Amino acid sequence: MGRWVGGLLGFVGMSAIAGVLVTVAVTPALAVSGMAATNTMNVFENLPEYLKIDQLSQKSNIYAKKDDGGKVLLASFYDQNRVEVGWDQINQFVKDAAVAGEDPHFYEHGGIDIGGTIKGAVQTVATGRTRGGSSITQQYVKNVLVQKCELISNEEKRNACYTDATETSAERKLQEMRYAIGVEKEYSKDEILNGYLNIALFGGTVYGIESAANYYYNTSASKLTLPQAASLVAIVNNPVKFQLDNPDSPTNGKANGYADNKSRRDYILDEMLKYGKITEKQHDEAIATKIEPKITPPSTGCASAKANAYFCDYVTHILRTDPTFGKDEETRQQNFRRGGFDVYTTLDLDVQNAAVKTIKKNVPMTYDGWNEAALATSVQVGTGRILAMAQNKIYSQDPDVLAKSDKYSPINYNTDVGFGGSSGFQPGSTYKVFTLAEWLKEGHTLKEHTDSAYRDNWGDFRDSCHGTQNYDAQGFSPQNDEDGETGSDYTALYATERSINTAFIGMAKELDLCGIANTAKDFGVHRADGDPLKQSAGTVLGTNEIAPLTMVTAYAGIANKGKVCTPIAIDKIIGPEGKELPIPKSECHQAIDKKLNAGLTYAMGKVMTDDAGTATSSYYATEPKVPMIGKTGTTDGNVDTWMNGASTKVATVVGLVGLKGEGHHVLNQREVFFDSGRAAEARHRMWPDIMSVANAKYGGDDFPEPAPDVIQAPQVSIPDVRGMSVSEAQSALNKAGFNPMVGGDVDSSLPKGTVTGTDPSGITGRGSTVTIYTSNGSLTVVPDVTGQNEQAARGVLSGFGVSTETKDTSDKSQDGVVISQSPGGGNEARPGSNVTITIGHYVAPPKEEPKPTATKAPEPTKEPTKPKDKKG
Repeated sequence: MGRWVGGLLGFVGMSAIAGVLVTVAVTPALAVSGMAATNTMNVFENLPEYLKIDQLSQKSNIYAKKDDGGKVLLASFYDQNRVEVGWDQINQFVKDAAVAGEDPHFYEHGGIDIGGTIKGAVQTVATGRTRGGSSITQQYVKNVLVQKCELISNEEKRNACYTDATETSAERKLQEMRYAIGVEKEYSKDEILNGYLNIALFGGTVYGIESAANYYYNTSASKLTLPQAASLVAIVNNPVKFQLDNPDSPTNGKANGYADNKSRRDYILDEMLKYGKITEKQHDEAIATKIEPKITPPSTGCASAKANAYFCDYVTHILRTDPTFGKDEETRQQNFRRGGFDVYTTLDLDVQNAAVKTIKKNVPMTYDGWNEAALATSVQVGTGRILAMAQNKIYSQDPDVLAKSDKYSPINYNTDVGFGGSSGFQPGSTYKVFTLAEWLKEGHTLKEHTDSAYRDNWGDFRDSCHGTQNYDAQGFSPQNDEDGETGSDYTALYATERSINTAFIGMAKELDLCGIANTAKDFGVHRADGDPLKQSAGTVLGTNEIAPLTMVTAYAGIANKGKVCTPIAIDKIIGPEGKELPIPKSECHQAIDKKLNAGLTYAMGKVMTDDAGTATSSYYATEPKVPMIGKTGTTDGNVDTWMNGASTKVATVVGLVGLKGEGHHVLNQREVFFDSGRAAEARHRMWPDIMSVANAKYGGDDFPEPAPDVIQAPQVSIPDVRGMSVSEAQSALNKAGFNPMVGGDVDSSLPKGTVTGTDPSGITGRGSTVTIYTSNGSLTVVPDVTGQNEQAARGVLSGFGVSTETKDTSDKSQDGVVISQSPGGGNEARPGSNVTITIGHYVAPPKEEPKPTATKAPEPTKEPTKPKDKKG
């Protein structure tokens, strides 16, 4: 050692560098050899020795599970492409190559290769170029320190950390040595080498021997051949110079057989032979082997998930936003990209593939002058698990790619803006089910009638949140989709089947707009842009912008007996140590009473199966059939069309929507034809394709039968409004739960404008339309003249034409008086009309002839009865 130091000092002379070299070289020698402490030794001993080895950054994977338990990789994410492997998963060639090429005395020294360190220091000082001399343990320490820098989010602090961990200085080298000695005390040689091979950089973002084997040779670390192992270990020495993924490199490319890497590889092979790690034959065969990498990029980012990319993107947003994965978004993202998680999603590949296939078959990615999106999302009823999420666009986040064509999009149109989605779409009439739910909650029934007449003066609407609303000044006059739907009196059931707008406005007028909005919220409905849900008479018809995932989740709740479960996309997460980690859970709550919900599913079932139903096309095209509910939706001008429905097992929404943007027209879907058919009916071609697969796989049960009092309208007495004014009669009928309508004037003796009666009258179903009739004042009451003599009767009937008839009577008191009249007294007749009076004419009854008296014959005399003897 004395000769080493003397020679070293002689080499550097009296320069100031001598002191640095003494610190770098002599001090570790003293530490290892146990020589007496000096001042330098005291400095060394006071440096920190313990170095915490943190969990390495690893790539995280997102999977879909197959029915047989297998898994399909959707995408991987990483800051460092690393898969950490154990000692037994690394081929011995790799271990021997690393030791022979980087630190031949690794298993002999105590953490520091004194000779190598001094040589490196001398050459660094002499040439001005940094030369390695660090042991594998020192390299491991340096990489661990760099890894710690990676975890610092602040860029300025992170860069300062990098400088401290990598700068060429005596102080940094001294600390590295001190840490190396401490690591050697804490871990075995095999553990250190294993850690080194997992942490080392192999070029670009490839870290660790397993990822290097995957990326460069499409194999695993356990299956690497000798020449492959040596060429990969060669990269560690200079990851930029020796990496193998630039075939056009003039110094290390395919044309020259990757000359730089081969030179380093062959050196390592020579060293392996020198230290007896391989035989001469193995050495020669390896030297003769050409370097032929098979570059296999990992499935990086959601774009690699292709047709499943938008669902993948949704999962990544959950991982970034859910508090389960960290205190803030930055922490969550770092945890995911560096944590080595295996994320197993809820995606059902059968249902997903059906969604992808039917969208591709029925809707093109682009259409001349019209940027449209076809959407589909399926959710498992009762669990909230998202089974499918697809759209007719190619996922990309690259601005250059997005500028090429409308067929690319970074936006997941199925979900909220906060989860990578859009600001939402109007769901149209699929939103009406929430008004129907509120209708039932307020005690109305399905067969209860509502005022369904078209008008532009709806008057006041009750709103307990914002006060009474009136839209007459705004010209609020919604019309029905079908031109022939002009009726004025529909039941809530029929209005649901046919999706009659005016009927639902009539229902809303009898309800509370705030109550309707709150019922929608109870079903988990919210705006996609995060703003509060709007409420007005217009929103009853579905004018809030809502994400399809939100709407299908609500329908899944209806199919689940009114119990809504929040959507989830992750079934399980396995951490890098093989332990299952906490995940977000679906939260379920009862949105509406089960009894009332049965009324909802009854009505929505009729939408699917009755001749009047708007969703029969979807129902009858689905095979196999199970009990299903549904509702269609169409926005103004047929810009967006929807089909939303469910079995008791799976709910699915499909839609075709127009996307806003410069240079795009808003088209009427009924006037657009794809190769598959009319655009407006695409929903009825796509929904059955998806639900047919879902029904075959998951089945479906009967929906609960609703109670009679949820269906039938209660029978209520109609108030007697005769003699009232029209407004009084309307008020009385409204209060009794009827829809009053004015039927016009009728002939009556009541004062003109006075209500004469209603149709119907008596008893009828609550909510029915009752027509009010008013008097035109054209009639008068016929006086009752019965019992008067003819002269007096004629005087009383002076305003009428009088004709007489006579009728014989045996009642002398009726002689000469009116015994009947037509029309009778109290009846109404027009003035001057004829009244016939019948005058009694007494006719004495004929006298009866006396009848002869009959003589009674004498009765014969009877013999006296002889008394019986008494015995004593």
